[in-house]
Amino acid sequence: MHPMLNVAVKAARRAGSVIQRASLNLDTIRVEKKKHNDFVTEVDRAAEEAIIQTILEAYPKHAILAEESGAKGVGSSEYEWIIDPIDGTTNFLHGHQQYSISIALAHKGQIQQAVVYDPSRNDLFTASRGVGAFLNDRRIRVSKRFMMNECVISTGFPVADQSYLDQYLGMLKDVIAKTAGVRREGSAALDLCNVACGRVEGFFELNLKPWDIAAGSLIVQEAGGIVTDFTGEQGWLESGDIVAGSPKVLAQLLQLLTPHVAK
Repeated sequence: MHPMLNVAVKAARRAGSVIQRASLNLDTIRVEKKKHNDFVTEVDRAAEEAIIQTILEAYPKHAILAEESGAKGVGSSEYEWIIDPIDGTTNFLHGHQQYSISIALAHKGQIQQAVVYDPSRNDLFTASRGVGAFLNDRRIRVSKRFMMNECVISTGFPVADQSYLDQYLGMLKDVIAKTAGVRREGSAALDLCNVACGRVEGFFELNLKPWDIAAGSLIVQEAGGIVTDFTGEQGWLESGDIVAGSPKVLAQLLQLLTPHVAK
């Protein structure tokens, strides 16, 4: 395992311990509302602090971009860690065990290392660019299914920002009509990992943040999948509009989604 990936795994497991201890007493957790349907807890902040501390102990000059504490040292280093301490905070608060820790390392703007950790199931997804993607040290690959009527597609609803809800509903209607089913589970990082290990054949969502998708995207790519934006281009990390799947599924999914993209 690459030394930097090893540090990311250590950080994710340390944060996972914080989160799982807190999950035993959900009623006592202090919750703040950042904006409509967007929540942060003391657990998010404690988990993020554990991740950042672990990373900076090993690499004190590296930059950090984290969901709760923002950017630190960005532009001062070729290395930038992109962190989401709990992807799926609403699920966590409701005791719905579909949330994860997402940690990615970018070098000169290209994602090189990725960890997504599901502490509820103790599932650890990892990837290093050019080396492959793994679930608990077992190599994973995207699904071999390519007939859309046999494929299950994962997605995320517009919750915090509903300004593009009509656009999204048009996409959803067409995808439901052409596939075996659609799933919405509430953690984009885990959704991407589910594409990578073949549990679903594709994923799409609008208006995500870099920390939601940076790690999961590399895991998909290293598992043989493709990640694009809704026009088939590579601006997904900046726009937050993302589509992922195996090559054949992604091409068909884009055909369903692209007509709904605002011009």
